[in-house]
Amino acid sequence: MSVLSTPGCTCARGRSKVESETLRPPTRLPGTPATSLAGSLRWGVTDSPQPSPSSVDDLVATVARLRAPGGCPWDAEQTHESLVQYLTEETHELIEAIESGSSDDLLEELGDVLYQVVFHASIAAETPGEGFDIQDVAARMTQKMVGRHPHVFGDAAEQSLEAVVAGWDDVKAVEKPHRTSVLDGIPQGMPALALADKVLGRAQKIGLLETDAPALLPIDSEAELGPILLAIVSAAKAQGLDSERALRTALRDLQKEIRAAEQGEADGSFTEGDQPWDDDASDAGIIGLPRV
Repeated sequence: MSVLSTPGCTCARGRSKVESETLRPPTRLPGTPATSLAGSLRWGVTDSPQPSPSSVDDLVATVARLRAPGGCPWDAEQTHESLVQYLTEETHELIEAIESGSSDDLLEELGDVLYQVVFHASIAAETPGEGFDIQDVAARMTQKMVGRHPHVFGDAAEQSLEAVVAGWDDVKAVEKPHRTSVLDGIPQGMPALALADKVLGRAQKIGLLETDAPALLPIDSEAELGPILLAIVSAAKAQGLDSERALRTALRDLQKEIRAAEQGEADGSFTEGDQPWDDDASDAGIIGLPRV
């Protein structure tokens, strides 16, 4: 999907050529050297040498022009909330492009997701109480990545992959001291299968689920797993059951169990018999998973 033909943006439709041209991002502002729009907007019109703008600067300036007075009415009225549906759509299209193996599609869809980031940053820059822009977004991300890689940017010695992962979790714990559970920070709006993978992974990290426990199903590859999952969904659908809702319900129970185990370990009161699934639990660790 072209980012400049966002659904709902019809401001140029039905206009004369002259009227439509006035809404397009110009290559330069009147009276300025033949530099990019981004350079003109960001650095101002002066006789002094101007930094060379990048394509990202041009995109930032394009969004600013679309949202400015005289720009696109549809873009101007958008909010963080109204754009969520487009961010979701573009993210899924990016995933599809990654899985399709088309580099041209990947290039386009990465651009669409980048456009969403720039759009949200532009809204934030104009919203009282937010007051940050795309430069602040990039600066925060750079600071985060540098801080989480002391073995690259700091004095820490070169580390193994396992040590890097463990160190990453330690740094995140320092960054977010308000999180009291391994489950904190997991977006509950994730698709159920992705959420299940994330929840089980967090449980394994703190020893609530044994990583070397016997497999409940003898599955050796994704090629085998896919048809099994499809068969489960098909069987559920045939009986009028909602697979997504069923898995989410099971995950809510599992997350309650994990939090109870964390609390029990903290105060020494947890026993294996406290599991809500104890009657049907397999010996898969401190928490029990239902037998299949």
